[in-house]
This record gives sequence, structure tokens and C-alpha cells, in this order.
Amino acid sequence: MRPLPRIAAGFLAALALAGCASASHDTGPVDMTRDIDALMRDYDGHVPGASVLVVRDGVPIVRRSYGFADLDGEVRATPATNYRLASVSKQFTAASVLLLMEDGKLRLDDPVRRWLPSLPAAVDAVTLRHLLTHTAGLIDYEDVMDPASDVQVHDADVLKLLEGQPRTYFAPGTGYRYSNSGYALLSLVVERASGMRYADFLRTRIFEPLGMRNTVAFEAGRSTVAHRAFGHTFQQGRWMRTDQSTTSAVLGDGGIYSSIDDLVHWDAAIREQRLLKPATWAQAFTPATKTDEADVQYGFGWRITGETLWHSGETVGFRNVIVRYPARKLTVVVLTNRDDPEPYATAKKIAALYLD
Repeated sequence: MRPLPRIAAGFLAALALAGCASASHDTGPVDMTRDIDALMRDYDGHVPGASVLVVRDGVPIVRRSYGFADLDGEVRATPATNYRLASVSKQFTAASVLLLMEDGKLRLDDPVRRWLPSLPAAVDAVTLRHLLTHTAGLIDYEDVMDPASDVQVHDADVLKLLEGQPRTYFAPGTGYRYSNSGYALLSLVVERASGMRYADFLRTRIFEPLGMRNTVAFEAGRSTVAHRAFGHTFQQGRWMRTDQSTTSAVLGDGGIYSSIDDLVHWDAAIREQRLLKPATWAQAFTPATKTDEADVQYGFGWRITGETLWHSGETVGFRNVIVRYPARKLTVVVLTNRDDPEPYATAKKIAALYLD
């Protein structure tokens, strides 16, 4: 296990200089933050909010929040607000698998049935690598859930649902289909290979070592979310709390809560190639497959588009994105507790303010 991240003097100075304006916290040139305010104007006021992080050359130059983390409770969003990351969580699931690979506990080309033997014979040829890259052809668990049930499913329930599916969409490795099922199964593989509960593995092997002290794979009745944002949807002319759905308890595909202040540490670990070996990070960021978007390829928990590594996340009441420009040493994160609009285009416009 590598030591805690070395927080640069510039980082500490940036935090010390963070001011407050219109329920926002920021660093960096005033003209830039004004431009960001203009891009984020729909999130300001008495509405579900957002938090924006810009990291340049390893220093968080913008930490800015808008609107409310909890409309009902009248709680404003801050840089410490923790949002449900949805599919942005997948990069942490992938990192967990890669940590266990480095530990010698598993191989990426292991058949998934080595770890989850109750899966049907139809997935005999599916490997962990296929799951990581959405090339397994697994049936979407959301499509085979009981539509009349209001009981939340968990990762183990996803396994049970897939046990009864004697087919795949295509032969493993011959196509691409984005798969929440695959990442739910990966969380179970992490548990069996490590001998730890998935949420505990994340905490002890990733979050605590990196100083992500308030990031959590949330389990109702077992853990809590500090400074929690609640999801919202615009319905019948007003914002309504829509924080949970029947799939919100599945951890491997989207159950992590985090803040822009904690994601600074995650970005630093990637940039400085800590937590994992440089060669392992390189595997995660190497295009493994084309996707259903012409300009997008997929690695291990990351989309790859030109010079960017990115991933979005969407679930009931939340939409988020992280966009990294490794060669430019720039990262933009936008976390929101509403399901509209999608923030990817906004994050790229924010990034454009800092790119030559």
C-alpha cells in the first residue's frame, strides 16, 4: 500500500484562499470564475445545485458550488457536498480489480465463472477483461428485474438475476454494449478475491490511503453519507426529490458518493501514478474497444476521446462527469444533484477556458 498523497503547497494555498460568493467557493482568476458562473447559471438560486472542480498542474484552481444540496432541508451545496457518482463509480471498481491483479489474487483473463460459478454456461467464455470493457454481451439486469417490485436490488441480486439468463447479447469480445451488469459482477469478484466486503475494500485500499475521507460506497443501514446531496427531478413545474430508485443500492456500477474536495485526491493519484503501478494505469487508459459512439473508445472504467479520459454518470436525481486532459495537466469535474441537464458539454466548455 502506498503512502498518503503528498499535498502540494499550492494545493494548501488554494484551499486557504477559497472565498465565498453567492454560496460558491472558488480559487483562481476572477474573470475565469465569472465565466464559469455564466456557464452554471441554471444551477444557481433556490434549485438543486452543482459543484465544479478545475485542477491545473496538480493545483485545484477552482472549487465552486451552486444551489442546494438539499432543497427540503435548505442546505446549500459546498465543495464538501457528496453526490452520488453513478457510473463515475466504475473507475473505482476497475481500480479495485487492478489492485487485486497487482496483488496476484486474480488475472484479467480469468473466466468470470471461476469467481462466480453459479452463472450460466452461456457466459463460459466471458472474462474479467470483457466485464471491464463492456464487451461481455451480458444481459442488462435492469431489463429482467420485476417491474412491479419496489424493493431495491443489490449486487448479489444482480448475480441471482443473471443466473437465470441462458443467453448473451453476443459472443464475448465480438461487440460492445455498455453493461451495468458487468460492473455489478466485478464488485462481487472483488469480494471473493479479497475476502472483504466490497465497500470495505474500497475504503481500506483506495479511499483511506488517498485521503478521500468522506467518500463512501453507500449502504443504507450500514453507512452514512456526510454532507449528502439529495437527487431531484423537475416534475409538474417544480423540483421534486427523487433520490433513490430500485437500482440505487447496486454498488459496483454506481453506488459511490464523493465530493469535489475528495476527487482532488483521486485525480492526484492518477496524475502522480500512485495507488497502482504506472504500467497498470496505462492498461486502464489504453483503448480496448470501440463503443457505439464513433469518436469514443473504452478502457477500464474510462471513456477515451481524442486527448481526453472521461466518464459520465447518470442515475435518478444525479448527473455527473469527470473529464481529464492528461497531456494538458487539466481536469474538470462537474457533480450535480438533478437529472437535467447532462453536464458533459458544460465541463468541456469550462475546460476550454483553460486550454490554449
